Amino acid sequence: MILLNQAPEKGKELSYSEFLNQVTAEKVAEVTYDNVSAKITGKFKNGSEFRTTGLQPFPEPDLTLLHQHDVVLKPKTPQAGFVEQWLPVLFFPLLIMGFFVFMQRRASGQMGNIMSIGRSRAKTYSTERPGTTFADVAGYEGVKTEIREVVDFLKYPEKFGQIGARIPKGVLLVGPPGTGKTLIARAVAGEAGVPFLSVSGSDFMEMFVGVGASRVRDLFQTARKMGRAIIFIDEIDSIGRKRGAGLGGGHDEREQTLNQMLNEMDGFEATEGIVMIAATNRPDVLDPALLRPGRFDRQVVVPLPEHEERLAILRVHAKSKRISPDVDMVVVARGTPGMSGAELANLVNEAALHAVRRGGEMITRDDFEYARDRVLMGQRRESMALSEKEKELTAYHEAGHAVCATVLETADPVHKVTILPMGMALGVTQQLPQEDKHSYNQNYLEESIVVAMGGRIAERLVFGVVSTGANNDLVVSTERARKMVREWGMSDRIGPMAWGSQGQVFLGEDLMHNARDYSDDTARVIDQETERILRACEQRCVEVLTEHRNGLDLVARSLLEHETLDGAEVRRLVDLGSGAPTPPSTDTALTPYETVDAPTHQPAPLAED
Repeated sequence: MILLNQAPEKGKELSYSEFLNQVTAEKVAEVTYDNVSAKITGKFKNGSEFRTTGLQPFPEPDLTLLHQHDVVLKPKTPQAGFVEQWLPVLFFPLLIMGFFVFMQRRASGQMGNIMSIGRSRAKTYSTERPGTTFADVAGYEGVKTEIREVVDFLKYPEKFGQIGARIPKGVLLVGPPGTGKTLIARAVAGEAGVPFLSVSGSDFMEMFVGVGASRVRDLFQTARKMGRAIIFIDEIDSIGRKRGAGLGGGHDEREQTLNQMLNEMDGFEATEGIVMIAATNRPDVLDPALLRPGRFDRQVVVPLPEHEERLAILRVHAKSKRISPDVDMVVVARGTPGMSGAELANLVNEAALHAVRRGGEMITRDDFEYARDRVLMGQRRESMALSEKEKELTAYHEAGHAVCATVLETADPVHKVTILPMGMALGVTQQLPQEDKHSYNQNYLEESIVVAMGGRIAERLVFGVVSTGANNDLVVSTERARKMVREWGMSDRIGPMAWGSQGQVFLGEDLMHNARDYSDDTARVIDQETERILRACEQRCVEVLTEHRNGLDLVARSLLEHETLDGAEVRRLVDLGSGAPTPPSTDTALTPYETVDAPTHQPAPLAED
């Protein structure tokens, strides 16, 4: 039995034998005996209290002793309360009932989640938060000018209504990854001072049928309640692909989501103050109905930043960094062609991390040089030790690239040559352009193939053999020569004809028919012309390195001694070997060409015009 709320015991504690002695001495007046616990409490004749513990049951001789000495005996049997009496009985039923209540609440919560699965998952950024403006977007003045009309419409809609102008319902931002498309969309909302609903294209897709369409409806209903708002859909190509091109027919969940989005865009008027902005780096896979006038009827290209834009982006990311006075951001910007805004931010952060690792207090020029090498070529492998034979072979391989790049007139200037293993490469020859360029002539392309073959030809001239280190050089050269013949019309036998690369298999357009739109005879001519270009470039490379053999030996021996050379030192050694100054480079390219001595690392391809 459970006893609760017991009162504290009072009186002097006596042993049972002492209690009997006090009874015999006629000192005890009355006694209370607990039949359950055998505890005895009582009073002396002088009024003081005592307590003791007796035997159970109370012995007959002791009971007779109490009667003989006129001690008043009060037996007591305590009764259990309601809780003490029923708690043992109700414990297990209450436990079972609690389990069922828990399961019912859990089921109702899951049912609530199922009922809310069709709600939009868009994140809402209100005007109360600090907004992003065009001042936070470095460069891209042309993009800002083109998209500023949307800001003016959201700020002053009556100005457009008076003249009868209709603002585009949708603006599609197209550009490579990392160019800041999401940042520009948020800047539009910040400039206009309206709520910004941001959602990714993948947020519309679920395993349940109809969920994507339901979320599209909820997204537009939320925007309408806000009055004027911007709906931003990132990676819209995940739900906006061409209909009827998939493997499973034309009625899958993705297409139903796209149909609902098209209907919603037709359902609101331009005067409602709702503007859709979407971003993608794959505009070629979007459904034509999504791009027609009245939906996404304006496309804004967000390209890779030019030199001045890269300089502005670097300065934005360097504001919060401790930069040494020896760092010239103009030089850093010139040495990073083809990098997006995200890659430039990563470059500055890598430089800061390297400064911390070496224990420096400021970010120096060497830190930026290290960061650029790591971003372009990978981490330096300090633990990798090359044998003397491998080191000599690598030195002549890189010297072959460097000499060809220095001698040829239209080749990009050599920035640095190293035989230190970096990333997947045993050595690297890095070229950097003097200015950005967006188109390439045939001379430049052919000489870039000559530079790529310089390492292989140098190995054959010096050692009489070729190694696997030229694998990636051959891949780059072959791909470039094939594009010259098949896509850029730089072959007299093929003439002014072009065949693009094969379509995307995931669209289902190339599975049921042959994607090649030329005959076998034409394919044979393409292969022959590709081989002709490669053979001619190889022969030219042999002639160049044979003519500058002394410069090749000097550069290789200097690499074996110093491991890393800059472009100016390479040019000095080549001039010293030939006995006459080498003509400077006069042509540049958009992206640097890197010769990497490993088949698993691919350099950035030339941008197609």
